[in-house]
Amino acid sequence: MKKTIIYTLALFTIGFVSCSKWLDIQPESEIDRSLLFTTEAGFKEALLGIYIRCSKTDLYGRELTVGTPEVLAQNYQIQPADNYRYLQTKNYRYNDTDFIRRKDAIWVGMYNGIVNANLILEEIDGKENLFTGDNYRLIKGEALALRGYLHFDVLRMFAPAHRVAPEAPAIPYVTSYSNRATEMATVSNALDSVIRDLEHAKELLTDDPIRSAAYIINYPTVSDTLRHTELHHPALFLQNRRHRLNYYAVCGALARVYLYKEDKIKALENALIIINAQKFPWTNTTDFLAVADDKKDRILYKELLFSWYTPTLNNALNSNWFTETQYGMYLDDTDTQTIYETSDISGDMRYTQWFSTSSASGSFYSTVIKYRRNPLGDTFAANLHYLVTPGIRLSEIYYIAAECTFDTDQTRALNYFDEVRSRRGIGSKLEVSTLAQFQTELLKEYRKEMYAEGQLFYAYKRLNAPIIGLRGEIISANQNIFVWPLPNDEIIYGQR
Repeated sequence: MKKTIIYTLALFTIGFVSCSKWLDIQPESEIDRSLLFTTEAGFKEALLGIYIRCSKTDLYGRELTVGTPEVLAQNYQIQPADNYRYLQTKNYRYNDTDFIRRKDAIWVGMYNGIVNANLILEEIDGKENLFTGDNYRLIKGEALALRGYLHFDVLRMFAPAHRVAPEAPAIPYVTSYSNRATEMATVSNALDSVIRDLEHAKELLTDDPIRSAAYIINYPTVSDTLRHTELHHPALFLQNRRHRLNYYAVCGALARVYLYKEDKIKALENALIIINAQKFPWTNTTDFLAVADDKKDRILYKELLFSWYTPTLNNALNSNWFTETQYGMYLDDTDTQTIYETSDISGDMRYTQWFSTSSASGSFYSTVIKYRRNPLGDTFAANLHYLVTPGIRLSEIYYIAAECTFDTDQTRALNYFDEVRSRRGIGSKLEVSTLAQFQTELLKEYRKEMYAEGQLFYAYKRLNAPIIGLRGEIISANQNIFVWPLPNDEIIYGQR
């Protein structure tokens, strides 16, 4: 059986940006392990360093959000000279050198985060006296949550889906900070390990400040501070809990993982914790449709259980991505109208707010403006919310609840489904009577709601469903498409 060793990189030191009350971690130098973990501040630095690493453009700061998974799900038209073209419509050329470079970088980056989470977990026990308040449990809980979250996404890329091959060799589930080889776990065993880490994290995060009634979800620029408490805590580390794996985010991750393992009872149980808490408000239509950029919520920010802080994403998309003409990643306007079924007279606000239409050479193109920022940039006063990429959305939790109840209570399931649709301006009720019809509509809604967020490909894979191209092409479910090739031995054994 193949074994793997993952190398680690430097931890990151921390810098404070007081004007935006955000922890901006810059890679400045390696920190000696024996010194880093002698203070609470050192553990905070190590934890936040993992988040900032994962927010880089090779991971959730671009590639795993708007990049490879979205191309594989056939969500874009791609200009012929673009490096992603070999993944478009039926090609899926996984031997392409550009794809190999990207997916190997993803593997290395994800395991870098995992191994540094392991370093925290190995150092933190027995040092409870270093921590103030509940920070010991918060830091340990988040480190466990990160380890589970990152392993799960590696599994969704590089291993077969549980529905197809639960006992197939999958990925290494690395739980120690060492240079020793880790055996390849099966899909089922890897999922059990993810669940074990997330359940432990959920227990440790029981007293997460976000669960307090005094913690009210809102926008960071709201002037009435009595209505907004996400920035109120005197400890900077405890602010903006939705930018980290908080209690509700862990419940959302568990709902996602249990559904992947086809344990609908447990998936629904965790989804209902979030739904019944009523902590996360649906975005007001006036905020979503606002004309002035500094009053506008393009990302549906208040509905995010968890997000990656990516202040450089806007600039990262300026070259070959979402341009005003047929260049790089683009859509014909007819493609966009097909996705959002604009023939529905009720109209879908996502179509009007996440895309702009322009013309070139007599043709009309849609530009993705979902992540577009104001001219003034990511300053605190210039924007209604931070520039983030979604990790887990409230709407996905409703989709999970719908999927978990369809077999036993179709009316309840469709109510969950229609709740999201109505919040996006779709007045008509969904009418389906069979599981196959429901699954078709579910995948349509995943594409609409999480466009350019990297989740649709995983939904196709989990359900072992055909991928539907923008022009109606049907790409049969195929494990040669759904399972990315593992890195070569040179990278697997950490000798890159």
